[in-house]
Amino acid sequence: MGRKMQEEMLTLEKFEEASEIVKKVTLETKLVYSDYFSAQTGNRVYLKPENLQFTGAYKLRGAYYKMSTLTDEERAKGLITASAGNHAQGVALGGTMNAIRSTVVMPEAAPLAKVQATKGYGANVVLHGKTFDESLAKAMEIQKETGAYFVHPYDDPMVIAGQGTVGLEILEQCPDIENIVVPAGGGGLLSGIATAVKNKAPHVKVYGVQSEKAPAIYLGKKQNKWVSHPSGKTIADGCAVGMPGKLTFSLIQKYVDDMLLVKEEDIAAAMLLVLERGKLVMEGAGAMPVAAALQHLIPTPGKTALVISGGNIDVNTVSRIIETGLMRTGRRVKLETRMADRPGELVKFIKHLE
Repeated sequence: MGRKMQEEMLTLEKFEEASEIVKKVTLETKLVYSDYFSAQTGNRVYLKPENLQFTGAYKLRGAYYKMSTLTDEERAKGLITASAGNHAQGVALGGTMNAIRSTVVMPEAAPLAKVQATKGYGANVVLHGKTFDESLAKAMEIQKETGAYFVHPYDDPMVIAGQGTVGLEILEQCPDIENIVVPAGGGGLLSGIATAVKNKAPHVKVYGVQSEKAPAIYLGKKQNKWVSHPSGKTIADGCAVGMPGKLTFSLIQKYVDDMLLVKEEDIAAAMLLVLERGKLVMEGAGAMPVAAALQHLIPTPGKTALVISGGNIDVNTVSRIIETGLMRTGRRVKLETRMADRPGELVKFIKHLE
C-alpha cells in the first residue's frame, strides 16, 4: 500500500473508531492542571499523564488497535516487533489479551525494568544490538524466518491511529486547548496526535520535541525532507531513534506546526521538578515536553497540554537523574580537585573554599 493511500486512511472517523476500540483496554488519563508549571512557563499548563496508562505508557493504544484489525490467519502466525521498551510492553500485553503469542527484540542496553515488564506481560524477549535500529533489523530477520506478523512500533497507519486517540482525549477534556506538545522518536505518537487534532480542531497548535542527542525528526522538519541521524546516548531512551518513519514524517510535515529541541540536562531537571511538584514519575522521553515548556521554547502562548508519554524508568537510574537535576537547577555543586598527598594540603583546600 502506497504512502498516500495510507495517509488517506487516517480520517477523523478512523481515529474515532480507534478511540472506541482502545477504550476497552486503556485508561482515559485525565488532564492535570499545574499551578506551578503554569507560573514557571507563562502558559496555562495541563499534563496529559500517559505514564499512568496500563503498561506505563501510551503504546498500548496503537498496539491494541493494530491487533484488532488483524485476520485470524495473521493472529495464528504470532507477532514480532522491535522496541526500546514501551512498544514492547504494549505488544506483549495486547498479544496476551488477544491470546496471540509475541516476540519482542529489544536493545541489549534496554532498561531492566522494561525488559522484565515485557516478559511479565507474556512476550518472548530477544536482546540484540546496541541501538533500537539494530534491534529493528534483527526483528525483520526473525520475521522472515518465522512468518510472524510484524507490528511496526510507529510507521503503520493503524498504530498511528491508535496513538492519535491521545489527541482526541485532550480535545474532549479541554475543548479550548490551544497548544499540544508531544515527544517524538519514530514519530508515531506525534503524527497520530497531530493528524487527529488537525482534522478535528485545525486551529490548535501541535509541537513536537526531541532531545539534541536524537534529533532526526527535528532536522528533517528544518530541512523539509526525511533524514536519518544516528542517535546518541540519551536520557530519553524511549525516543532514541535514528531513522524516523517515512509515513510518520510525511504526516508530521503536513500537520505539525514546529519541532523543538531540548538539552539532556534540561530533560533531567524537568524529571526532577515533575517528581517534586507534580508528584509524577516520568521517563526521559515523557519529560521532554515539560523541558521545552520550562525553557520557554513553545512559540505560542495559551492553554497548553504537555503529553507525558511514559513513566517506565529503571529505578537504578533515578538517583543519577535526581543528582543531574539538582546540579542543573543549582541546588547541588560537585567539586573535583587534585592535591599532593602530604600533610596540610587538605587544610589549604578548605581555606580556599572559605
